[in-house]
Amino acid sequence: MSANPKRLDRIDIGILNQLQHNARITNAELARAVNLSTTPCFNRVRALEKLGLFKQHVTLLDPEPLGLSINVFIQVSLEKQVEDALQRFEQAISEQPEVMECYLMSGDADYLLRVVMPDMRALERFIIERLTTIPGVSNIRSSFALKQVRYKTALPLPSAGLTLVDPNGNRTEWE
Repeated sequence: MSANPKRLDRIDIGILNQLQHNARITNAELARAVNLSTTPCFNRVRALEKLGLFKQHVTLLDPEPLGLSINVFIQVSLEKQVEDALQRFEQAISEQPEVMECYLMSGDADYLLRVVMPDMRALERFIIERLTTIPGVSNIRSSFALKQVRYKTALPLPSAGLTLVDPNGNRTEWE
């Protein structure tokens, strides 16, 4: 990291971009990519990690060869939008392995789910046996993804200049 440990510079941003695209990159490859020697590069990665910028390291799998060819977006409305009902729904959804993403929404539906399934029969069972049995669910609407046009996991980072927000919502200017 730069001299001030609370400051991200172009090299730090370069490291973050490289790691977003390939978390398995070796330290030597990463150092070459950002024009550093290996020890300073390693130290910067550790410092970035200590700042809490890394959520997790994962391997992204291709769903098609695994037989998960149906990608469905499901809008769910609840009878009441009270804290207890929201918590109950969110707990039940967090236990469903087919639910890849779940968002509390504004607008017509209370939640938007992205679910992957092997076939229509599995989707039918999921909706009837699990989704409709969650207390407080009043309406379910499904939309099928015909084709995935774009999918990415890397966040867009500026080449220089970055504002981080701490857990309390305070913004810190970064170089």
